[in-house]
Amino acid sequence: MPDDITPLDLILLADEEGNTVRVTALGRYPGQADMLTAEIVVETPFVRGRLDLALWGSRLEQWGRVLDRLEAGEDAGWMTVESGPSLSVRLRGERDCPEVVVEDVTTSMVTVVVPVDLPDDWIARHRERLATLSAAWAPE
Repeated sequence: MPDDITPLDLILLADEEGNTVRVTALGRYPGQADMLTAEIVVETPFVRGRLDLALWGSRLEQWGRVLDRLEAGEDAGWMTVESGPSLSVRLRGERDCPEVVVEDVTTSMVTVVVPVDLPDDWIARHRERLATLSAAWAPE
C-alpha cells in the first residue's frame, strides 16, 4: 500500500444518530514495510477522540476471527491481550443495540462505550473492508 493512497477504513461502525467508531489505515509505518499506521476515531454528539495505532498482518487476521465470532452471535474483542488500545463489540448493549467499547488503558486510561445501531449487513461489509485492505497492503 503506497503512502500516497487514500486512507482505507478497516472498521466503520456508524449510525444515523451520529455515533461512529472508525479504524482507518493511513499508510505504511515509517521504516517498517510490514506495518501500517492507523488511527481509531470515536465521534459522537457528546465525545470525540482519536488514538494512533499500528497494524500488521496478524492484527488483520485477528479482526477476521473477531468478525467470525460476531457473526456467530458472540461478543468479541480485538487487540484485547496486547498493550495499547483495544476495541470490543457487545452485540446486545444496554440500549437494545450493539455497543462498541474502545479502551486505552496504556496511555490515557480512558474507556468509551458507544451505542451504534448497525444495519443487518454490517458484518458482510466489514469482511469486504478487510479483504480490500488486505489486498491493497502486502509487506514489501
